[in-house]
Amino acid sequence: QVQLVESGGGSVQAGGSLRLSCLASRSTSNLYAVGWYRQAPGKQREMVAIDTSGQDTDYADSVKGRFSISRDNGKNVIYLQMNNLKPEDTAVYYCWSRALKLSPYRWGQGTQVTVSS
Repeated sequence: QVQLVESGGGSVQAGGSLRLSCLASRSTSNLYAVGWYRQAPGKQREMVAIDTSGQDTDYADSVKGRFSISRDNGKNVIYLQMNNLKPEDTAVYYCWSRALKLSPYRWGQGTQVTVSS
């Protein structure tokens, strides 16, 4: 099992930047896959970023070129750097992890990101 705690959310004007952090209760280097998804009220979850084995990354088309996922294995933290934020990025952002390829997904409590125009 892994426990995840997100932080770094807040309110920002369009065009601004935020860096979300996700503190993991175990070594992030041993997590097969980590990522971030977001959910706005009344909408389905949207996968934002995925980092597999700390090497292969994938991003939703809506954030590609603006968001970047990374791991700091020394601090057991998963980051989501968000640049050039848009109002449509407003959502609660959750980090998640998968310890092994066949392991269940785990996720945190989320952190609110609000982007105003």
